[in-house]
Amino acid sequence: MDTTLLNSLISDLALILILGSVATVLFKKLKQPVVLGYIVAGFIASPHFAFFPSVVHEGNIDFWAQIGIIVLLFSIGLDFSFKKLLNVGGSAAVTALIIVLGMMGLGFVVGRLLHFSAVNAMFLGGMLSMSSTTIIIKALDDLKMRQRRFVPLVLAVLIVEDLFAVVLLVILSSVAKKNVQGEELMKSVLTLSGFLIIWFTVGIFLIPSVFKRFRNVISDELMLVISMALCFFMAVFSVKSGFSLALGAFVMGSILAGTVEAERIERLITPVKDLFGAVFFISVGMMVNPQVIVLHAGTIALFSAVVVVGMIAFGTFGMLATGQPLKIAMESGFCLTQIGEFSFIIATTGVSLGVLDTSLYAIIVAVSVITTFFTPFFIKSAIPCYNFVSRHLPGSWSRLLEGYSKNATESETSETRRLWRTVFKRYALRLVLYSVMVIALIVVSHTYWVPLMRRLLGHDMGRLVGVASTIAAMAPFLYAIILPSTRADERKRLVAASGRVTYVPLIMMSLLGTVVSMMFVTRELYGIYRSTTAVTTAVTLTLMFTVLLSPKLTRRMRDMERRFISNANERENHRTGRDNNLVSDMHLAYMRVGYGCPFVGETLKSADLRRRYGVNVVNIQRNSALYPVPTGDTRVFPGDVIGVIGTDEQIQCLLPIVEDKGQQQSASAGEARFMHFAISEASPLVGKTLAQARLREDYASLLVAVQRPGDSYLAPTPDVAFAAGDVLWIVGDAKRLAALKK
Repeated sequence: MDTTLLNSLISDLALILILGSVATVLFKKLKQPVVLGYIVAGFIASPHFAFFPSVVHEGNIDFWAQIGIIVLLFSIGLDFSFKKLLNVGGSAAVTALIIVLGMMGLGFVVGRLLHFSAVNAMFLGGMLSMSSTTIIIKALDDLKMRQRRFVPLVLAVLIVEDLFAVVLLVILSSVAKKNVQGEELMKSVLTLSGFLIIWFTVGIFLIPSVFKRFRNVISDELMLVISMALCFFMAVFSVKSGFSLALGAFVMGSILAGTVEAERIERLITPVKDLFGAVFFISVGMMVNPQVIVLHAGTIALFSAVVVVGMIAFGTFGMLATGQPLKIAMESGFCLTQIGEFSFIIATTGVSLGVLDTSLYAIIVAVSVITTFFTPFFIKSAIPCYNFVSRHLPGSWSRLLEGYSKNATESETSETRRLWRTVFKRYALRLVLYSVMVIALIVVSHTYWVPLMRRLLGHDMGRLVGVASTIAAMAPFLYAIILPSTRADERKRLVAASGRVTYVPLIMMSLLGTVVSMMFVTRELYGIYRSTTAVTTAVTLTLMFTVLLSPKLTRRMRDMERRFISNANERENHRTGRDNNLVSDMHLAYMRVGYGCPFVGETLKSADLRRRYGVNVVNIQRNSALYPVPTGDTRVFPGDVIGVIGTDEQIQCLLPIVEDKGQQQSASAGEARFMHFAISEASPLVGKTLAQARLREDYASLLVAVQRPGDSYLAPTPDVAFAAGDVLWIVGDAKRLAALKK
């Protein structure tokens, strides 16, 4: 590399990181999102700000920014497991779909009215439809509203929105590069679906098994290298498959999110994510042109109004449509009134593809800054607006909404409905999953395997052997498509819930699976025989698979499904011990100690978990240190991962107690930490009891233990009195606790 280019690369990186550091401190002081500070830092480092040295080569920053997008999407994927997507429920998916489609349509219409090109209007709609998960969580934390009833619903919607954003990124990229329409656009979506399903399936089968096999030799350093290698490998493979780098990174993060190593990987890549994420947001700020903002001030104000009004309207309507009460719906809608990181990623993609006007990029950044700044105000105004609407809403409308919400809730709790919904969901998942695997086998076979057999065995014989072996490889998946999707216990529960069970839906599902299987076999045989012969042969082979090979195929498919389900649920099973049986009904579970755990700071002897809960602690993991078979004098601290042996009932009883986050979860995660300090003679705590000190009320802190000279520990009971020289082990804000040290 040229020395001059290397020097400019280092100097540019040093400049933006110094500015980013200063901006971070300043915006934390102002209690504003750090993302805004990075954007300001980028503007100062850009050529648009003449009063400060600018970067030498903006291309250098673009390179680091692209890595930032990859790492950001990888980290978002780590918090987005496939299981979490299934658990958010249909209501979150419906609400997110209403918001995204509504905002995209509104943005497209507004863009066309402003004489934007069709592609720019589509990108505008995509950018205006993405709320910011980071900003919303920060605002809720600052307002101490994380415990409100509507918050889990909003977070579930944001999870689905993130998935829609990735899909939207792929669609917009396809439109920009090929200007595809109609059938070709649908083909792109189907190809994307196949790509996601294949890699989720392969990843869930292989990666957790490899981690289990080599867990003892994978250090933190090696785990960081492996995780980043997998991230970049999938990013490159995604590009080779015709998609974006960001999609591959997101997919790999989502695969790793289901493993027991997810929290460890997330902790290890956090510094990498923070570094490159800062560079990305700084690069966004470098695109801000004050002249463009002044010139388009009216457009910025219009887009900001569209985001606020549209998000409130579509968010509220989406929640109402899924049966939520008006109050919950309005609180949720008022939470979503901003755009953030995914809007920047979509904008960056448009600029890099050369289809998005750079002035639109600057406009979107300005809109994001404005809507982010006003987000806390809109969240706080939700209840006053609800009170106003409820007072002026016609009585017939109020009764209609209440009745709809009640019916939706009752339908959700109906035993028969829930059972059939579970059956249909499992059947649809299996049908799509195994069909995509069969299609993948067919594509691989026709691309590589059959041509190889032709070269080795001749044209006719090679084609016959290649197709026959492909059908044999497809057989387990075809049989899985035909198998009924209900279990014996579910059929018994359906009978108990409704007094009878109708087998018509089950028969129809099996018939559909049989037809799909025959279509796949017919497709393979069509190239060898005439169509009539191919269909007849397909029917014969399908019946043969079903009748003659069913015992072996059943056992094989059950084993494969058990392995797949076990790997997909590995993280949860590791936590509950359900997949870690020792003897009989005894399980080994690993649970993380929360700040609100009642025996935090106590010794294992005083906690007496064996007498209270019937379990035994076999090890404690504290950061990188492992304490096997800890003694009774070992203390339990927040963040410890304790290995516990017990029955399933005992573990399920203990889990919420150990993992209780307590009141500390409403505090800012960046300020609360576990610390210890000695009390001086001038401390206001000297002579006071714990009850009189009011640590929780006045200092938002939790006392874990009191250490007296001589290394003796006192349990934090209300009547314990503090003395000079006592060492307090405490969880709280270092700034607020500083007065107690003096």
